[in-house]
Amino acid sequence: MKLFDVYPLFDINIVKGNGCSVWDDKGQEYLDLYGGHAVVSIGHTHRRYVEALWGQLSTLGFYSNSVINRLQSRLADRLGRLSGYGDYQLFLVNSGAEANENALKLASFKTGRTRVLSAARAFHGRTSLAVEVTDNPKIIAPVNANGHTTYLPLNDLAAWEAELAKGGVCACIIECIQGVGGIRLATAEFARGLASACKRHGAVLVCDEIQCGYGRSGRFFAHQWLGIRPDLVTVAKGIANGFPMGAVLISPDFKPEYGQLGTTFGGNHLACAAALAVLDVMEGEHLVDNAREVGGYLLDRIGQLKSECPHIADVRGRGLMIGIELDIPHKEVRSRLLYGEHVFTGCASTNILRLLPPLCFTKQMADVFVEKLRATLKSF
Repeated sequence: MKLFDVYPLFDINIVKGNGCSVWDDKGQEYLDLYGGHAVVSIGHTHRRYVEALWGQLSTLGFYSNSVINRLQSRLADRLGRLSGYGDYQLFLVNSGAEANENALKLASFKTGRTRVLSAARAFHGRTSLAVEVTDNPKIIAPVNANGHTTYLPLNDLAAWEAELAKGGVCACIIECIQGVGGIRLATAEFARGLASACKRHGAVLVCDEIQCGYGRSGRFFAHQWLGIRPDLVTVAKGIANGFPMGAVLISPDFKPEYGQLGTTFGGNHLACAAALAVLDVMEGEHLVDNAREVGGYLLDRIGQLKSECPHIADVRGRGLMIGIELDIPHKEVRSRLLYGEHVFTGCASTNILRLLPPLCFTKQMADVFVEKLRATLKSF
């Protein structure tokens, strides 16, 4: 049997990681500004994380959600306290797509409606509802094209208000910093106006914090920069530092019913142990503050580089979620950074580099990256 060939792969076999570095099978070290797509939050193979997973696996690896799992309650308590959402409810799943899927189902259950408003360039996942609200027709199969979604420009409040006024909208879903969409930031004016309009029209506001959340922006959630409190918040990626996990934070306005939602693997013992270790490290090592400070430093350094490297058209972002817009396609730039300078970066669109390093990234590492980026861009 062969693998189903849907991933274009770099010819590199990564076999080891530590902190913000990874190594291939030939012993070559790479600086990781990709974080496995924003998944590695506390750094590769953090000792506290490894010990937590090993300790839990040595005791109990899995049992179903038909019995009490105290780790779930501990996680809900810790996450509520650290995120500022102690009065919300937590539903644990396995991925970001599944988190968005369940959030949209909850919105539809609550309102009895079927329409969803989503942003242009949005990416919310690849399962049925999640892909339907993703603005990429190439990945929406005919069976998913059910006509429930209207895509609107991010930050165009008048357009969103006009669609809400037409009626039938169960949810508005936004990424307050778009990832795949090119590190585009929602404004506070738009976010607050949308939250108010949702309340007026009886729609549910969903903030997709799967990539921009969990400390990456320099606050626990990116929407907390904007002064809003959504009805539903979806998280994944950094929640468990690479162990598959996702979650929905659910407003007290939603009343649970037995059988309404369900999952086999969601919130399993290993996942909860991993997620608790992540919160331990985030709190103990002040990683949210570090993301804000080092991210600001890195943004400034790249902004300074822009004046001497004409290929940088724009740099934007918040915390350790940064986009470098180029006036040339990113493919060759990313390739030269990887094979020539041994740096992993992400990408978006055709000309945007995405930087998503672990939240333990340092100013010294930022300096190293800037010099490698300078060398790469000057080679064009």
